[in-house]
Amino acid sequence: MSSSDETPLALSRRATLQLFGAGAAASVLPATPALAQESAAAIPAARGTAIWRASTAGQPWRSRAVPALAAPDANPFAHDVTLALDRPRQTIAGFGGAFSELGWDALNALPASRRAEALALLFGDEGCAFTQCRTPVGASDFARHAYSYDETPGDLALRHFSIANDRTSLIPYIKAAQAVRPDLRLWASPWSPPAWMKKGGHYAEAPSWPGQPANGLKPGHEGKEGVDSMKLDDATLDAYARYFRRYVEAYAAEGIRIGTVMPQNEFNSAQPYPSCCWTPQGLARFLPLLGREMDAVGVKVFLGTLERGNANLISAVMGDPAAARVVRGLGVQWAGKDALPQLAERFPGLELWGSEQECGIGTNDWRYARYGWATIKRYFEHGATAWTYWNMALAEGGWSTWGWPQNSLIVVDPKAGTFRPSEDYWLIRHLAQYVRPGARMIPAETFLGFTDQLAFRNPDGSLVLVASNPLAQPQTVRFVLGERMLALPMEADSLNTVVLPTD
Repeated sequence: MSSSDETPLALSRRATLQLFGAGAAASVLPATPALAQESAAAIPAARGTAIWRASTAGQPWRSRAVPALAAPDANPFAHDVTLALDRPRQTIAGFGGAFSELGWDALNALPASRRAEALALLFGDEGCAFTQCRTPVGASDFARHAYSYDETPGDLALRHFSIANDRTSLIPYIKAAQAVRPDLRLWASPWSPPAWMKKGGHYAEAPSWPGQPANGLKPGHEGKEGVDSMKLDDATLDAYARYFRRYVEAYAAEGIRIGTVMPQNEFNSAQPYPSCCWTPQGLARFLPLLGREMDAVGVKVFLGTLERGNANLISAVMGDPAAARVVRGLGVQWAGKDALPQLAERFPGLELWGSEQECGIGTNDWRYARYGWATIKRYFEHGATAWTYWNMALAEGGWSTWGWPQNSLIVVDPKAGTFRPSEDYWLIRHLAQYVRPGARMIPAETFLGFTDQLAFRNPDGSLVLVASNPLAQPQTVRFVLGERMLALPMEADSLNTVVLPTD
């Protein structure tokens, strides 16, 4: 695919990368007003009672009394939205975020008691209650430096394989999360294989990482054979499949089970941080080998992550019967959302996960949380069963090692030893705290044009309605729920979650 095939969002992202290159001044970012620490206090979700949480800019998670339910009007035009309770759709796998080395460094800048509070806000039942998270295989763009688990060139036997680096960062981060959420599920993908397994012998397309030489690759090198691509000889592909298995087994020995893997983060993009381009044909050759090794350790294989709005990239891989037999689902992020309708139509038997929320530029503001809501809604309306936020925690400013400031759910002030939940945090919590694994998404019908909601039926029968009022004025929206109607008076520019107990 040529650079001219990029979607407008992909071009926007490229512009972002160029604008915020290494060495950009942190002072260009506007300050985010600190939320009061008291707003992070947990509000217990009373069992068997109705709950309403409302958030506006700078005023998150306020408890409000749920209006009394009434019988719907016999006139179908006297209400705004009907939830089709009798036609539930996809089953939800879970919500979560991504582990990173810089995220752990940020949390470690907090006193132990405050670090525990931050972890509870992410993983506790009275926080986001995350159940399914992502972790990198080797270095991501939020690692301390570029690395893999085997830095010895030509070591096809993997005699020098070691996860020692992760014992100082990713492993303690995951274990801290497991201490709060013991049943936490994990999936993993690499940003790059060991550099010696790539044609150019480099981790990244530009010298943005300490000690990383330039390789001369230029932007626009999406999904092509080139120096940033994976070597495709049989010996290297076989070794890389075994590399995945060694990773899964090494983490299992640490008490961390990896349940799902994807072969490559953003397989169409050469980046100025660890990355690797794969052609669909190369992935089709690799997937049967990966499936062989993952079957041996009981791990599922998803195809992803797709970051381009071109469903044909997935179809080209799935057109190979041996590769298709391995794939249990698809991971989609960034401009990949433009391919969601085609992916849902072509592969109805595969799970579809939102694998990375678009990360912003470190402003952590309400405007971007609003964009995040629209993006999440788009994924679930097209059949997504899981959602993954990107950085769960970062130091103030959100700077990556290579120089891109990004948003996070928890924003840490290392000097003061304090943190605050961001606006994105409250957005995610509006969904993640109450929509439990095994919930079914409930479709909505409307005659009057109100389409700004998502609804779910939990395994315990409770109904979760997440509704937005994007207007600059209050509005009341009437939701028909079977034999009942909820008239919800929403504030201007607000997000709202209503939980109704079992009928």
